[in-house]
Amino acid sequence: MRGRIRRLVASRGASARGVRHVILGLGNPGPHYAPTRHNAGTMVLDRLAARARLRFAAGRGDFTAARWSAPGGPVLLAKPDTYMNDSGRAGEQLARQTGLAPADFLVVVDDIDLPLGRLRLRARGGAGGHRGLASLMAHWGADDFPRLRLGVGPAVGDAAEYVLEPFAPEELDTVQKMVEAAADAVRGFLAEGLQAAMNRTNSLSIL
Repeated sequence: MRGRIRRLVASRGASARGVRHVILGLGNPGPHYAPTRHNAGTMVLDRLAARARLRFAAGRGDFTAARWSAPGGPVLLAKPDTYMNDSGRAGEQLARQTGLAPADFLVVVDDIDLPLGRLRLRARGGAGGHRGLASLMAHWGADDFPRLRLGVGPAVGDAAEYVLEPFAPEELDTVQKMVEAAADAVRGFLAEGLQAAMNRTNSLSIL
């Protein structure tokens, strides 16, 4: 009975079929983690959904999703329901359901090695110590997927504790501007392609 209810709930979620890209925002689930630095990626997806008046619903797996009629064709906005270090489970499920390769995903993620307010869009790369990216690489067996990094650094004290702290009140204005700019970068990626979006995003100065 419980499994049937889960399937019924999942069936009401956003369809993963026929999408051109998946925009995957990494973070930890639940309201406790929502305002923390580690959830910068999910903040961007929430902003994109708010702009398009979309709501996230349970997907057919360990993620919530919203289907978006984005520039260039349908896109799936998705957020893993797992904790950050198990993000790859949702990534693997989404790749299987959509039939998309990792290169057709755009992963939106926090980065303590970038100063607060800086954005960096890349076509591929290593995990850089980020457990969410490492989990995706392990499940996909690939590192050639675009990623949009949002600067939340520099870390003060222990990095693992730092990313789980909420942004300080004096940082919130910069955070809001960064999230808006990152949402614009996602739209640019979809409308103009990766290279054009990289050129614009990586030269952007928010502060």
